[in-house]
Amino acid sequence: MDKKIYTVLLADDDPDYLYQVSYYLRKAGYEVIAVESQKEAEQVLARTRPDIAIFDLMMESDDSGFILCYKLKRRYPDVPVILATAVSRETGLTFGLSSEQEREWIRSDLYLEKGVRPEQLNQEIKKLLKI
Repeated sequence: MDKKIYTVLLADDDPDYLYQVSYYLRKAGYEVIAVESQKEAEQVLARTRPDIAIFDLMMESDDSGFILCYKLKRRYPDVPVILATAVSRETGLTFGLSSEQEREWIRSDLYLEKGVRPEQLNQEIKKLLKI
């Protein structure tokens, strides 16, 4: 029996981060669709259902990641979403997914600060995909 290859939609406007995470995820056995903007991610979502998505919070606008989470969950409610951001480090603002109110407006399944180790990211992806 063939092992399923999971598709990850990765959206981030930092080309170095995009390259590094894409490289690691491909090496770990995932198919990766890497895009550099909210607009490109929306175009991918219009024609493709990823198995999981990883979105940067701030791209074209300060809330690009939130908008993408909302749009993805509206179209594909069962697709897990990881929101990966450096917003806390860059702005001092903090938020999370600990309260029902936060989960309701953030709409992601997991929030990670950028700088997460590749092994930890893979572990979190496997948990969300239940593999």
